[in-house]
Amino acid sequence: MHRALVAAALIAALSAASASHAENAPKVADLGARLERYDYPYPVHWFAMESQGQSLQMAYMDLQPAKPNGHAVVLLHGKNFCAPYWTATAERLRDRGYRVVVPDQIGFCKSSKPRGYQYSLHQLAANTHALLSSRGLDKVIVIAHSMGGMVGSRYALMFPQAVEKLILVDPIGLEDWKAKGVPWRSVDDWYRNELKTSAASIEAYQLKSYYDGHWKPEYDRWVNLQAGQYEGEGRETSAWAGALTYDMIFTQPVIYEFPQIKVPTVLIIGQRDRTALGRDIAPPAVAATLGDYPVLGKQAAQAIPGARLVPLDGLGHSPMLEAPDRFYRALDDALGN
Repeated sequence: MHRALVAAALIAALSAASASHAENAPKVADLGARLERYDYPYPVHWFAMESQGQSLQMAYMDLQPAKPNGHAVVLLHGKNFCAPYWTATAERLRDRGYRVVVPDQIGFCKSSKPRGYQYSLHQLAANTHALLSSRGLDKVIVIAHSMGGMVGSRYALMFPQAVEKLILVDPIGLEDWKAKGVPWRSVDDWYRNELKTSAASIEAYQLKSYYDGHWKPEYDRWVNLQAGQYEGEGRETSAWAGALTYDMIFTQPVIYEFPQIKVPTVLIIGQRDRTALGRDIAPPAVAATLGDYPVLGKQAAQAIPGARLVPLDGLGHSPMLEAPDRFYRALDDALGN
């Protein structure tokens, strides 16, 4: 009981701190459903594709090194992020000779957000493979964060011959939330929830799950980038895409196939990460067990043949934003640099 009261007090304090910050934050700009009014740091290229009877566009940046080292990297984004948050990492890799491709998945950010689309991790992996093949990249190092970790794992399972190495950075999906007792919810329920999205709600979620209650002003830009897609006329389009992709994430666990991954794999895991889908509607006893990344990381490393775990003590869900220098050292280690 005492623990429950302490936990409730902590959550209330974090919510109050987030609300106070939100009240003083500047108004979020309407960036458009596909970020039409947001410039990426590098030229955006468009991969035109036919998928499920539709003509779609997949946005991506392609950073070319001055002195190529013969290796290419694809950086896969998380559910609540867009390609630009990878910029510093991409530049660092480019400067070390890697060619770096940074896509927005279909349904996210600048890429097409079709209303009628059967989203699956298989489909996103296949789209990514088609994009890379169109750029002449037959084998890449896959560096995948958060939801991107689920896509990257599926990519490695589907196209092992095309993966030089798989580096998973705080991937979600290291547990089957439904099997653990999180209630299923319909796409309509996800949609109603997504319609409530705001900078304040995004920050409150990330403050609790990503950063363990420690917020830095530099995180605001990524919150505002995400929230800007929900402002004005973009709200319904972005909310519907968000609902469909949340359903994809919840209903398509990859962990049962981890033993089948045959490519060299490294997991970089922030030990304070507590990200878990559905914690908000899970019974308290179930919610308390979710998102235990110190345990989940070890279990995943044991399940994937030959995988190596690089734990980052004191860091949360997004180490590339929270502590870039520490993340880069871990990434160099994972790459064998």
